[in-house]
Amino acid sequence: MLSVLLPAARGEGGRRPDEGCGPHQAFRVLLLALCICIATPLFAQDNIQQNAERLMAAALNSSHGYETLAYLSDNIGPRLSGSKNAAAAVAWATKRLRSWGLDAHTEKVMVPHWIRGVESARVVSHNDQPLVLTTLGGSVATPAEGFVADVVEARSFDELKMLNVRGKIVFFSGSMDMDLVRAGRSFEAYRKAQEFRTKGADQASPHGALAVVIRSVASDSMRSPHTGSVKYEGKVKKIPAAALAIEDAMLIHRLLAKGEKVRMHLLLRPRILDDVESANVVAEIRGSERPDEIVLIGAHLDSWDLGTGAIDDGGGVAMVMETMRLIHQVGPVPRRTIRAVLFMNEENGGRGGKQYFADHKNEKHIAAIETDAGSAAPRGFLTTLKGDALTALEGRMQMLDRVGAAKFDNAEHTGADTTPLIDAGVAGFGLVPDQRHYFDYHHSAADTLDKIDPHELAQNTAALVALTYVIAEGGL
Repeated sequence: MLSVLLPAARGEGGRRPDEGCGPHQAFRVLLLALCICIATPLFAQDNIQQNAERLMAAALNSSHGYETLAYLSDNIGPRLSGSKNAAAAVAWATKRLRSWGLDAHTEKVMVPHWIRGVESARVVSHNDQPLVLTTLGGSVATPAEGFVADVVEARSFDELKMLNVRGKIVFFSGSMDMDLVRAGRSFEAYRKAQEFRTKGADQASPHGALAVVIRSVASDSMRSPHTGSVKYEGKVKKIPAAALAIEDAMLIHRLLAKGEKVRMHLLLRPRILDDVESANVVAEIRGSERPDEIVLIGAHLDSWDLGTGAIDDGGGVAMVMETMRLIHQVGPVPRRTIRAVLFMNEENGGRGGKQYFADHKNEKHIAAIETDAGSAAPRGFLTTLKGDALTALEGRMQMLDRVGAAKFDNAEHTGADTTPLIDAGVAGFGLVPDQRHYFDYHHSAADTLDKIDPHELAQNTAALVALTYVIAEGGL
């Protein structure tokens, strides 16, 4: 269209020999300027989308992210806060990011240091049958020799109030809603069931219970118990807490349902040590025009100690690191700063996210994108963005259809570590992979590299790098 408006070839002085500077020529110049003003942002938007698509293609055609995850999972292994493996992960991630030419550093975080110790249980009332269980993170210990007590089943906190549990072990038998899991709403089912894990000990202690055991908060099990944190509020006596493998929880339930008396020997010997110094790993690609505006992308570097943390959250770490590598090496550098944060201590304290906010709350974050939901095939993003701003972003992110991730659903929060930022008003985004099998392995010894599909991991990285680049270049 612009070529139609351009004057023909000029001679000396910029005019054709037979041409004056009349009203028609002035109108033509004004129209040309108007067309340029209209076309420039359209061309710029085309360039943003083309660059995002190029970055997606690079992610999909690379095994680099999987190789990063494989080293973290297989060579470093479990990374519970305060452990030597967690320290090794911090050093490795910092060195690896720097080896790609990125500006990377660590930021101090004081973290809890909890060690699992010996854990065992058996049903002494039924031929000393051994039970498979694991101590909940942060739990206090039983006496050195353990203890034997009757088991009382409670299916809800309301039912607990009507039971005589003094001097007994409370067994919370609540499970995940499998209809929600099959419908792809596993996180909703998890949030409901995990209350027994996080609050069960505090709920049972005032009634005189000696300890709490729960049915693992899991959607499947091969007799592998799933851990997670117990939360003590400090107002009541702390009592030990553990999670039974689903099969063993069902055994206890069947015996009690028949009216039989169940007595359990429980031995849990965790140790709670003094806090130790650890760190968040932070890397940046400084923006070319608006470096003070920050798009944060994050995952948590720590993991529970039972498996090797490949799903939770090694995959997220690999996606974030690979996103930084691709944008730095494939380019171009966006207008705004991209800051990657590998948070420490998400699993049993959330100290990394809280410390990051304390250190950086006065900086101008325009978006916080978190990935902590596994590495199965992407399904879209959660976001706190609403209204016209969300509609506009959806219009710019159609390239996500390529990996099935173009759906944006509203949520109040989009990730644990970025919660302080979101609460402060920063627009939040959370990557949503397929949820249906995430809680089969979550927080268990089965969280290992073999559960990761390299192609699906690359698809997630492609979705993350595209969203990150589009926001960093085009804003919200």
